[in-house]
Amino acid sequence: MITLGDVVRRQLHVPTIPAVRDVSAILAESAPGTVAVLFYGSNLRTGATEGVLDFYVLTAGPPERGMWPTVSYREFDLRGETLRAKIATMRLATFAKAAAARTLDTTIWTRFVQPSALVWVRDPETATQVAEAIADAAKSAARFAAALGPETGTADEYWRALFRQTYAAELRVERKGREGQILGFDPARYAELLPLAWTADGIAFRDEAGVLKPDLAPARRRALLQAWAHRRRAGKPINVARLVRAAFTFEGAARYGIWKVERHTGVAVPLTPWREKHPILAAPGVFWRVWRARTGPKAV
Repeated sequence: MITLGDVVRRQLHVPTIPAVRDVSAILAESAPGTVAVLFYGSNLRTGATEGVLDFYVLTAGPPERGMWPTVSYREFDLRGETLRAKIATMRLATFAKAAAARTLDTTIWTRFVQPSALVWVRDPETATQVAEAIADAAKSAARFAAALGPETGTADEYWRALFRQTYAAELRVERKGREGQILGFDPARYAELLPLAWTADGIAFRDEAGVLKPDLAPARRRALLQAWAHRRRAGKPINVARLVRAAFTFEGAARYGIWKVERHTGVAVPLTPWREKHPILAAPGVFWRVWRARTGPKAV
């Protein structure tokens, strides 16, 4: 009989393209105390290298105090191709705690109930710890889906209800219907995952030809809804605090910002030493340059 652990391990060991494995090896070598590197996001689903590759670098040590993760942006020239990566770094202990919903943060279990690949790991024991954390993320998400979703419905309806709530709780600019893009890529995975996660979390349910009904006692449902209310109230303040912190600690912020500007506007902006050293102070000048380029005199 298949279990949640089976599905998690299968996903974590999905094959990835050589470019992703090469970048993950470089990240593991360059970050002190790295124990695992996870790859996730749209590029995992598509197998493409365009845009920005998303990695989580997990390190050794006790849970962090204060804000996490630390975010950076790097570019790599490999095999004649420029690869761009956004890297979030945090301790595995913190990651596991957040995945199990033992913090008010929702971002870890929301992201890692979605597919991710373990592209570098220090040893088999660490691989087991990462798999357990990812399984906890699935249980956390499924638990809140049971409370936030319909009384009865398909797995798709429960996941949609959950993602709509988590996007609303976080400070994000996702377009309406983003949950449909996530679920639509591999609906069979999510249909399989929800009942397995409920079973692993001790939530009984009925399944009548794919229509599910979780058996939540009224007291537990109230407790989950109250726990969600706390997370909803804390979500945006947590995200704002992270944005403020990132404004001063985001390594490679200028390079990342200029790449985004050029990608979305078509306006080339030189990366000067001053802009790289002072990305916040340089931002108004960059915006002015873009505005001038897009609104300047037109040839007649």
